[in-house]
Amino acid sequence: MNPKRAVTVTLLDAIQDAFNRHDVPGILAHFVDDCEWLMARGPDPWEARRLRGKQAIGEVLSARYAVIPDMRWVDMSHFVSADGTKACSEWTVKGTPSDGSPAIDWLGCDIWTFRDGWVVKKDTYWKTIDR
Repeated sequence: MNPKRAVTVTLLDAIQDAFNRHDVPGILAHFVDDCEWLMARGPDPWEARRLRGKQAIGEVLSARYAVIPDMRWVDMSHFVSADGTKACSEWTVKGTPSDGSPAIDWLGCDIWTFRDGWVVKKDTYWKTIDR
């Protein structure tokens, strides 16, 4: 059982730092076991692709970092709801896929849901920047 903790901008920065280090165990250390991630792409416009559990999320993140080894989130901005159960992170994600796909440069956000300071759900949205 995880101890209760406060949801703060500092906590969101720590989670984002783990994403930028490509530290999958470090990322998942902030999530509850029964977490879910609603990805920005998927078969349904109302929920995209839903990942459930740390193992599923970890597998997707590891595969993504293998294909986009320089993936990074910049221009970060966070805000937290007054009750600490919701937060939003705005960012730009950049990277160059090693499979020859075009470089990514996407403006997006994550809407986070927390339980006792631990991530229950990450819901991702983005805009693709055409250049």
